[in-house]
Amino acid sequence: MIPQLFVEKIDLGDGRSITIETGRLAKQADGSVVVRMGDTMILATAVSARSANPAVDFLPLTVDYREKFAAAGRFPGGFFKREARPSDSEVLTMRLVDRVLRPLFPDDYHAETQVMIQLMSHDETVMPDALAGLAASAALAVSDIPFYNLISEVRVARIDGKFVINPSREDLEKSDIDMMIGASLDSVAMVEGEMKEISEAEMVEAIKFAHEAIKVQIQAQLRLQAAFGKKEIRTYEGEKENEEIYKKVKAAAYDKIYNIAKVGSAKHERTAAFAEVKEEVKALFTEEELAADGDLVSKYFYKTNKEAVRNVVLELGVRLDGRKTTDIRPIWCEIDYLPRVHGSSLFTRGETQALATVTLGTSREANQIDSPSEQGEEKFYLHYNFPPFSTGEAKPLRGTSRREVGHGNLAQRALKNMIPVDCPYTIRIVSEVLESNGSSSMATVCAGTMALMDAGIQMVKPVSGIAMGLITDGEKFAVLSDILGDEDHLGDMDFKVTGTADGITACQMDIKIDGLRYDIMEQALGQAREGRLHILGKLTETIAAPRADVKAHSPKIITRTIPGNFIGALIGPGGKVIQELQKATGTTIVINEVNEEGVIEILGTDPAGIEAVLAKIKSITFKPQMGEAYEVKVIKMLDFGAVVEYTAAPGNEVLLHVSELAWERTENVTDVVNMGDVFQVKYLGVDPKTKKEKVSRKALLQRPPREEKKE
Repeated sequence: MIPQLFVEKIDLGDGRSITIETGRLAKQADGSVVVRMGDTMILATAVSARSANPAVDFLPLTVDYREKFAAAGRFPGGFFKREARPSDSEVLTMRLVDRVLRPLFPDDYHAETQVMIQLMSHDETVMPDALAGLAASAALAVSDIPFYNLISEVRVARIDGKFVINPSREDLEKSDIDMMIGASLDSVAMVEGEMKEISEAEMVEAIKFAHEAIKVQIQAQLRLQAAFGKKEIRTYEGEKENEEIYKKVKAAAYDKIYNIAKVGSAKHERTAAFAEVKEEVKALFTEEELAADGDLVSKYFYKTNKEAVRNVVLELGVRLDGRKTTDIRPIWCEIDYLPRVHGSSLFTRGETQALATVTLGTSREANQIDSPSEQGEEKFYLHYNFPPFSTGEAKPLRGTSRREVGHGNLAQRALKNMIPVDCPYTIRIVSEVLESNGSSSMATVCAGTMALMDAGIQMVKPVSGIAMGLITDGEKFAVLSDILGDEDHLGDMDFKVTGTADGITACQMDIKIDGLRYDIMEQALGQAREGRLHILGKLTETIAAPRADVKAHSPKIITRTIPGNFIGALIGPGGKVIQELQKATGTTIVINEVNEEGVIEILGTDPAGIEAVLAKIKSITFKPQMGEAYEVKVIKMLDFGAVVEYTAAPGNEVLLHVSELAWERTENVTDVVNMGDVFQVKYLGVDPKTKKEKVSRKALLQRPPREEKKE
């Protein structure tokens, strides 16, 4: 028996639509939906445990997004023919959804919760990551899991000045904006994307446009929820509370924390002072009380700490390190720190430090992208590493974290449009975060800019970045420039903005409160611009413009294009010619066939080696022109002529027939030329009889007068 289906349709207003269906698949999950746009279909399920571990004081939420290769009618690449660990693009989609959902569960809900999203069918005209947030929220909407504020996410682009919701990948290539926005009915919760130097006002306009589309998608979820029959939200055991303990902790700790916070201090000094206050608070309780309610004492101390620190900012305009709300921490920079890399820089801002390196290569080193929803390559990419010592901690290394993937991607998007389109190199930036107390991703953008210029990459414009914060009590608010790690943790917003002197190139915003006003967002963007330009000034003081050329020990890359029919000659049988050429010249040679032409990349550090390769290419592709004279050298003697090679194209040989040596009859070739002789010949084209190229020495000589016949 086919189960009853419940379907809601979302009209995008341009002939396209999205449908949400429930009741057919995965009915043992707490909630499941299928979202479809075109032929792209996504299954989202939500499951949450019925009880929570009492020792857990947070929401153990897992958001998982996977793309099945079968969805695109493809096999997984490589030897192992099964989907394995998630790709970076899948991880980025997980983060996009997680960051919107996580703050919207009840604060005291700690049951293990899993939201799984799977691409089941892929339409090349529909980008599936833009549907993942809608699918996740709809799955929660038809479940009994405590989740009260439905959300959705959309991608917004601007093509020819017009905003478009959920564009195709082909349309996105024409856009100057690529932003993902996540929001509830009444507030924006997440923004992430890249732009081509747009203004702050244009960015706010794009967010507002996206929010209106999101409201339509949430209304569709509410209709689906009502039609399906809204389930009664499950009861759960929340956190234990004790008002008397809270009052006792607050009375003992608030003023002391407030006084520490308003003085301004370094991270380790401040942490030690707060820890001392906590020990004093714990001393007010007996061992028996701490054994029974020690977790509450710690919880209420954190709550008091958060309240006191936030109030210092709102009431005094003073931050934990003593700065005013608009102040940027001291910055110092250095380039060319590492002597043998192709480009390097060190960027330090307060207690955050990033060391960036640049490596240059050929198209062979491009990052290959092979997923069900996208295939291609990246000639510019950035990797971000966040070791535990950067925060003074000792932790096991578990491979690249989702956070490292996300922060690296943000920095990559910030810089990528400032790489010249005609740059011949594949470029890899690696950012090693050596200290962290504040935004290390923005430090990566700044270090990456300087490292690129140090490497001799002719950036269109330098890029800087800044992380903004917010503290508000609902009425008063303070926008904080260049936030500390603690301000991120205790605050209400983390808003990272990157750009040039002329506009924004990337952003990432996470909001932890409901109802962020647009006027606050506009103030944050304006304040961010001022801070960004201040930081940009520090970068350009260190290196005002890119180096004119790459460093002496860095590889130089030269590109040449040859007719496609010469590719085989350059490669040689079994690759013999190109392999021997690379070995002899100390270069790397890459040949790509594009539009029936051979695009040759020559990479090397020795100019003489590069010149030798260019000479070989010239030799192989040399084509003499009819009637033109060329210098040749005799390389072989024959009874019926001499084999000569063009001196301008060594290896390019042609037969100089004995009949073309001189106007006089020549009995022996050696009577006219010998091995090693150099002289001029005229190119006569292809002999119609022999079908071989023909050259003549005598054609360049004055013809002797004919002898008159005697009568």
